[in-house]
Amino acid sequence: MSEQIRKSYKELVELKYQLYNSLFLTLPLDAVEQTGLLLPLLQEACSKGFANGLSPVQIVDGFFNDHNAELNEEERISFLFKVIQYVERQIVLIDALEEAAYNKIHRIGDSNKWRQIKEKAERKGVDGEINKLFDEFGIRVVLTAHPTQFYPGRVLAICNDLMHSITNGDVGLSRDLLQQLGKTPFYRKVKPSAYDEAMSLIWYLANVFYPAAGEVLDRLSENFPGAISNHSRLITMGFWPGGDRDGNPFVTVNTTRKVAKRLRAALVFNYHKEIKYLKRRLSFKGIYEKIHALDELMYEEISDASGNNNISLDYLKKELDDIETILINEHQGLFLDKLQSFKRKVSIFGFFFASIDVRQDSRVIGKTFDELCKVNPTILPENYSELSETEQVDVLLNVRGRVDFSVFDDELIKDTLESFSVIKEIQELNGEQGAHRYIISNCRGPVDVAKVYAMAHLCSWGNSPLTLDIVPLFETIDDLKYAGQAMSVLYANKTYTVHLHNRRLRQTVMLGFSDGTKDGGYFMANWSIYRAKEDISLISRKHEVEVVFFDGRGGPPARGGGNTHLFYAAMGKNIDKKQIQLTVQGQTISSQYGIKEAAVHNIGHLLTAGIENNLFKNPAAEISDYQRSLINDISECSYKKYEALKQHELFMPFLEHRSTLKYYGLANIGSRPTKRGGSKKLEFDDLRAIPFVGAWSQLKQNVPGFFGVGTALKEQEDKGNLKECIELYNSSIFFKTLLANSMQSMSKSNFDISRYMENDPVYGQFWKIIYDEFILSKQMVLKVSGYNELLDDNVRSQMSIGLRERVVLPLLSIQQFALMKIHEAQEGGNNKYLSEYENMVMRSLFGNINASRNSV
Repeated sequence: MSEQIRKSYKELVELKYQLYNSLFLTLPLDAVEQTGLLLPLLQEACSKGFANGLSPVQIVDGFFNDHNAELNEEERISFLFKVIQYVERQIVLIDALEEAAYNKIHRIGDSNKWRQIKEKAERKGVDGEINKLFDEFGIRVVLTAHPTQFYPGRVLAICNDLMHSITNGDVGLSRDLLQQLGKTPFYRKVKPSAYDEAMSLIWYLANVFYPAAGEVLDRLSENFPGAISNHSRLITMGFWPGGDRDGNPFVTVNTTRKVAKRLRAALVFNYHKEIKYLKRRLSFKGIYEKIHALDELMYEEISDASGNNNISLDYLKKELDDIETILINEHQGLFLDKLQSFKRKVSIFGFFFASIDVRQDSRVIGKTFDELCKVNPTILPENYSELSETEQVDVLLNVRGRVDFSVFDDELIKDTLESFSVIKEIQELNGEQGAHRYIISNCRGPVDVAKVYAMAHLCSWGNSPLTLDIVPLFETIDDLKYAGQAMSVLYANKTYTVHLHNRRLRQTVMLGFSDGTKDGGYFMANWSIYRAKEDISLISRKHEVEVVFFDGRGGPPARGGGNTHLFYAAMGKNIDKKQIQLTVQGQTISSQYGIKEAAVHNIGHLLTAGIENNLFKNPAAEISDYQRSLINDISECSYKKYEALKQHELFMPFLEHRSTLKYYGLANIGSRPTKRGGSKKLEFDDLRAIPFVGAWSQLKQNVPGFFGVGTALKEQEDKGNLKECIELYNSSIFFKTLLANSMQSMSKSNFDISRYMENDPVYGQFWKIIYDEFILSKQMVLKVSGYNELLDDNVRSQMSIGLRERVVLPLLSIQQFALMKIHEAQEGGNNKYLSEYENMVMRSLFGNINASRNSV
């Protein structure tokens, strides 16, 4: 299979890239003569220059001296900007080629996989459990708008058309589309609003996830007839744009309200298209009239500018059930499969399409509650501050009544309070599933949960039972360590127990990979999350509560990305796993779910991983006491190494002065700021995970994805435990997945690009600390895995990364060249082109992010 994928990738991507790129480079796209023709020469100069230890300035200046010596500095800058534009579009070409060849370069076998699961269940005598599992199990893919999915809509449309033209072998159209791509701006002149970001992701919901989820359920129904009931929630979608206030402080209640309406409108539009299709097929007496009536109702809602809802979910389901009965009884079930396919979509999407999660930081929640109590001093008893944590939780959980929050002038306080009202408003508009979760970022314990519970009653629900799930998000290593204890305090409270009974005895707990890795390093974060899941599962089972783990995953392994389905296959018997819930962020949305084929494949992967893990016992998913001790030792050593780097006096200055960190906030990529809080000084705790991980990625150092791994494995080798580490790698899915994902981070690293920093009088030794750990980590993971090269077991990733890294090399070189010019100007020279070089750094962010596909 690996050799077949290698052959397919070479023929369908690499060779076709050479063909289409040769067309692209000769297109008349720029005012600087022969930019496209000179680009291969620049690429060669960069490759040879870095191999010979030259700095980016030496490489770029040498290139100009050899090929365009007559250009002055202004003309050279103009040329480099044109190169950036070319490379950005070359990356889009690679994306289109990979998408066109998707089924040939991936291990596609979802249909066969379901058949294999069915046959295996019959052999093991557990086939009777499958139907029950389909009713209980489910996945929720939650789309988040982070500043890494930034193609304007007009560019996305060209990308989609280019993929189809390549699939159809239409070289002439592809050439025209490449020229159109070259003339279409990629760069946003103004930052997108929070609503703009939501609209971009709603496009994916309507055009990719809607048909993909339907196709996955259709395949399941073919293999397990009757197993998917009308109440099944096997696949659901979540949505953070417009609800996530912690991720984006510019979100307001008006944004949330508008996004909810837009979600319903997009879904009704899709429903209307499908009903019109059914109307063409179900032209039978007794049915056509009902379909026509639904058609009219949908059209009226789409056309109603006032936003009124013209049809209820109960009514739609009843009409579809009646149509199905008539079709079976009177028309021999003709086109029944089409009707049932639509019914399954209605079952999972309702009229909400995707559930909007409201999220806010615990510090903002605490401040808001304090302000609320100042205005309403009778909310809490006078001795509240003297009470124990358990007593405070009990007081807060029994707060009732209503307060007037219109008296507050502070916009943040007011929005935090009003957000509870807008949740209830959305539930009335789109159904309870439209918005039913409040997520507490940086949750420090049960008091934070209880404060949200109290404010929900005071601001919206009054004395009525909450139709709201309160979700603590544990992120730091310390918070993950005590997460089980925090949940135990809540479960032991009688009032909270009553609340859980109203929520089907189900508690969702979110665990943050991004901030966990930022806080504790790669290995410790992943191991801490695994242990937190075990602790919370044990306590939840003790209290007869079903815990649902919601994983806050980013794109790269440093933020929980990588081989996601293998991660879920690695969850052992001590972890509750009836649900798989995860965030999908940034350009990972377009890379893993950008086309229907990819979405079907990846949704199917998550489903089969979860179903198999619940249905069958897999020894490789269990961790023995000895393995646990070994992983713990590796994690502790890795953590100490990472913590020492983090505490190094040059850690933050290096990021601030030698990376692109500050340019994330300046570029018009996304709508949110780079850090939390309003302080001018860059503090590590305030730094958001995306620019933190992204800055290391732009440097091609990827520190959060490997740092400490080499030292920890070397320590085990020095103790004589290398054989045990190899056995652990070969017997534990969890450990193997951790190393595999770390390999992915290292495979996207290139220290030659920043090697010039080795001689930096200030940062030279700090750079060497990172480089030495990279070399050690690479050596040790290859030794433990037995591979000759990184990602030897994943040919497609290996080849894709190799091609992308070669293409993006001039862009990385230009970025480092610009940074060096900026440093020169700041350290004494008055470079009149300083602003142009800063713009050059910002513009280079786009292509580098997209080339990596999951870099931040």
